[in-house]
Amino acid sequence: MSASKGSKPGKGEMTIRQLAERTGMTVRNIRAHQTRGLLPPPIVRGRTGYYGPEHVARIELTREMQADGLNLEAIRRVLESADGSASAMFDFTRALRTPFEDEAPEIVDVEELARIWGEAADAKLRRRAEKLGILRALPDGRIEVISPQLLRAAVELAELGVGAEGALRTAEKLRRHADGVARAFVELFVREVWEPFDRAGRPEDEWPRMREALERMRPLAAGALQASFQIAMGEAVEKESERTLRLAARPGKRRKRSA
Repeated sequence: MSASKGSKPGKGEMTIRQLAERTGMTVRNIRAHQTRGLLPPPIVRGRTGYYGPEHVARIELTREMQADGLNLEAIRRVLESADGSASAMFDFTRALRTPFEDEAPEIVDVEELARIWGEAADAKLRRRAEKLGILRALPDGRIEVISPQLLRAAVELAELGVGAEGALRTAEKLRRHADGVARAFVELFVREVWEPFDRAGRPEDEWPRMREALERMRPLAAGALQASFQIAMGEAVEKESERTLRLAARPGKRRKRSA
């Protein structure tokens, strides 16, 4: 344990019991985390150990990583790799784990979904939509719409005469292509930004730049994808228009005039 003069807590500092109340953990589990190397020792003043915001952040991050399936030993290794830059690493990790989408999910019941999406309320089609990440069945029987924007697009497609089956087939194709685009941008970030930083020993003063690069990559990826899609869509429509006009211009396709 590190020692310090005086016995009063500094600003933002708390005893182990206060830390337990703040984080919802037991004192015993906090001490177990320290033994495993998941928490740094407190600052000792007099005979009392005091904990600060970094301890709270470590506990929260540990919980988040546990929720993602990491065991405590794997989490300890991640925390050790911070090499004294834990606070910056926490900020970067939280930025990395921030959901990419900026939509707020909506909750609907099956009947409402049937009114909105017609036949897509069928259980079989709902399961396909769940696999695509569009919908999620809740324990109470209601449906969480992950992307209301996609649901609205399905409604508008239905108004144009496109059925739920056709819309889902197209969504499945789009998802496969989107997965490839996402992997391309992730690989770009890892290869061009993360790996040079990692080879340099992850300098502490470079963590803010890494977080900024990650945050800027998100809108850049979305903008690049949209721009590429607009070009591709324009070319596809133009080609299809030319093909349709050529077919319409064939002599056998013309309507016979009435006598």
